Amino acid sequence: MVLPSGKVPIDVLQNIIFRHLGAKRKEVILGPRVGVDGAVVQVGDKALIVSTDPITGALERIGWLAVNVNANDIATFGVRPTLFSSCMLLPSGAMDTMIEAISTQMDAAAKKLRISIIGGHCETTPGITHPIVVGTAMGITDRNRYVTSSGAKAGNRLILTKGVGIEGTAILATDRKELLQRQFSQGFLSRASAFFDRISVVEEAVAAFETGGVTAMHDPTEGGVAGGIQ
Repeated sequence: MVLPSGKVPIDVLQNIIFRHLGAKRKEVILGPRVGVDGAVVQVGDKALIVSTDPITGALERIGWLAVNVNANDIATFGVRPTLFSSCMLLPSGAMDTMIEAISTQMDAAAKKLRISIIGGHCETTPGITHPIVVGTAMGITDRNRYVTSSGAKAGNRLILTKGVGIEGTAILATDRKELLQRQFSQGFLSRASAFFDRISVVEEAVAAFETGGVTAMHDPTEGGVAGGIQ
């Protein structure tokens, strides 16, 4: 079976990946599931929420996205993200200025969200043409004080904060700027690229959970709103 671009099909997850998950441990309260973007691990009377996501299709603000996309996955559990680790894979011949740009972006994003960067890995990797950043975000909460994306029930109301296409718009306006300049004004593209600053859902997700009544939350990135509510 030749895999399509993007996320692997659900049947591949269920029939291959989910059948090879190592040892079973009682500390793992929530492990890999379709549509769930993080894990829940019990640590004493606390729960550690962990999520991992790569940034593969963006170039200009890849470090900013790595922090924010992973932080969003933690926040949609109703938990404030506090820790971040990354793996930076750079193309052969990359300059140290690329590392500085990505690190500076991650630093700015992490400081804005009050997240500590606790470690990671960085290397040049043969065979890739542009940088890839794989991030892991974590948040700590009291045991059982969180929601999951699978908690939705029939009759629930659907609330969408901000809007749709925010991340995709920002990426296109920056990484395809030269092409889009043929059709759109500089002012239009500047406003579109500023959508990067609207990507975070941390504050509204945490506020929604603390307000009460929330049964499920999801950050609709790849797959959009339709994918987020399935």
